[in-house]
Amino acid sequence: MKLKIALLAGDGIGPEVIEQAVKVSDAVAKKFGHEITWTPALTGAAAIDAVGAPYPDETHEICMNADAVLFGAIGHPKYDNDPSAQVRPEQGLLKMRKKLGLFANIRPTFTFPSLIDKSPLKRERIEGTDLVFLRELTGGIYFGEKGRRDSGETAYDNCVYTRAEVQRLAKKGFELAMTRSKKLCCVDKANVLETSRLWRETVQAMEKDYPEVEVSYEFVDAVAMRLVQWPNSYDVLITENLFGDILTDEASVISGSMGLMPSASVGTNNQLFEPIHGSYPQATGLNIANPLATVLSAAMMFETAFDLKEEGQVIRDVVNKSLEAGMVTEDLANGGKSYGTKEVGDWLVDNI
Repeated sequence: MKLKIALLAGDGIGPEVIEQAVKVSDAVAKKFGHEITWTPALTGAAAIDAVGAPYPDETHEICMNADAVLFGAIGHPKYDNDPSAQVRPEQGLLKMRKKLGLFANIRPTFTFPSLIDKSPLKRERIEGTDLVFLRELTGGIYFGEKGRRDSGETAYDNCVYTRAEVQRLAKKGFELAMTRSKKLCCVDKANVLETSRLWRETVQAMEKDYPEVEVSYEFVDAVAMRLVQWPNSYDVLITENLFGDILTDEASVISGSMGLMPSASVGTNNQLFEPIHGSYPQATGLNIANPLATVLSAAMMFETAFDLKEEGQVIRDVVNKSLEAGMVTEDLANGGKSYGTKEVGDWLVDNI
């Protein structure tokens, strides 16, 4: 199979972890007789510095012409620390999601047997955790009208959702639940927010189309609490943009490190795969960043974008093997021996 993949390394540790995912993907492609064409493109702070825009038109064309997008991370302190900056790397991320129609972010959270005691939560709390969040990605407060009034003394951000936006995200949630344990949780704040009431009534109306799925409705604050109490009580969760952003970062530490969890963003025009961590600028160039989340995102890419399940499983298996062998970066070493980003990537390639 010939695979055309857009490669958006981004900022900070993005290029370093992307490099390892490319090496692993090429090794798997060679093993199974596939041919990958990688097309690099600029995004984030790197794109602002180069061309003045965080998601240039040329990058968009490359993404549209690709079968899938493999993405690193964006963000830079010089923009984070400047509230007056008119152009920001994160604007490129939002623009990319909107223009590519990436309305559903799929974020799994699972545990690794060899790392279960490295989680900040007790073993008995997290054993058996295997849940998936579906976060709506192109609506809500991030995309609503925003601004200042009263000479800048008052700021506002509007949260807006349409029923159609809720339906298309919920449909993916129901369909995913049908392939798993047939449990779906709708996360909202319907006791306070009108948008959440729209979410709840829309999902309730869809229940009849999926009679085998057991649906629950929980307030976001209750879910935030239960995620650290009994995360293994959840399976598939659907929620809006802001809630999903916060809850998935909370859930990510269950496994022991944010450097372990992959994600996929799917929609109308393309599919994008990325680690859930940020650009971690403090680690840039130090060869200490954990590449496994990006490598596992490549596994999701093989499975989801190309329906190459065996190829994806090979990557998952070698990642598990690396963790069992102690071939880990410093975030997982707990004071023991650690290895560099590139060394972990090379080890994975050698063992595929």
